[in-house]
Amino acid sequence: MTTVSTRKDRPGASLSSISAGRRIKDRTVQALVYLAFALALIPLLSVLWTVVVNGAKRFDLTFFQYSMNAVSGSDAGGGAYHAIIGTLEQVLITSLIAVPIAVLTAIYLVEYAGNGRLGKVISFTVDVMTGIPSIVAGLFVLALWLLTFGFDFSGFAGALALTILMIPTVVRASEEMLKLVPSELREAAYALGVPRWRTILFVVLPTALTGMITGIMLAVARVMGETAPLLLTIFFTKAINENAFSGPQGSLPTFIWEQAKDPNQNSIDRAWTGALVLILIIMLLNLIARFVAGRRRPAGR
Repeated sequence: MTTVSTRKDRPGASLSSISAGRRIKDRTVQALVYLAFALALIPLLSVLWTVVVNGAKRFDLTFFQYSMNAVSGSDAGGGAYHAIIGTLEQVLITSLIAVPIAVLTAIYLVEYAGNGRLGKVISFTVDVMTGIPSIVAGLFVLALWLLTFGFDFSGFAGALALTILMIPTVVRASEEMLKLVPSELREAAYALGVPRWRTILFVVLPTALTGMITGIMLAVARVMGETAPLLLTIFFTKAINENAFSGPQGSLPTFIWEQAKDPNQNSIDRAWTGALVLILIIMLLNLIARFVAGRRRPAGR
């Protein structure tokens, strides 16, 4: 009896030691993850702090109410009203063009393409577009829209260049979100006799909406800070131009670039404030998108 009891105790002791070892490994990996997260936050918080401290110097009503028209780099006045209006208009036009195309492309790839040749070609094309440098998109629009077709510099031309950069990001984000929708939801709708297009519109898309909006906002944040394609397509102006379809138009990235290259302290202060405003606009758009996505989230999720 003593021998049998000893043999029964050994497996328990072995399991206990294994469990303790796993707990140690789990805690170690968890600590490493937290450490990596903290290290990643250091440069992010450093950049944000630097932008806030330097940008607060010109964060006043004048900056939001006036343009740089007739203001030299050494002057203390001037603002970025023309650049803010231009950026908002250009990103709005870009989103109106890119988001429908990208979402429809993602729907086709997930719901209709299967393993077909056309789906593979589209997927490969999206991968290629993802790696296109931003200046190449600007050169393409410059060569086609401005030089070949003879159109003038305009905010719309800049929006076309940004569209090329935004489409692949939204396609990939939407595609991944659509793939996460459980197949059981589709099968339940088909079993009730619901057509595929209605299933996609009223079941699949609402389920994936939150993640898709997050992907769209990431794409908006990317294109909103692009400078190179805008320099080639909208040029830059110090005057207010609220018509995105005619003449050079300002934007926050080009405003920051123009002010930062001037060694005068007033210009540098305006550049920092322009960067701060750009960050705040992106944060505000993200908050609005999250609020809308939360209100449209299906019940039970």
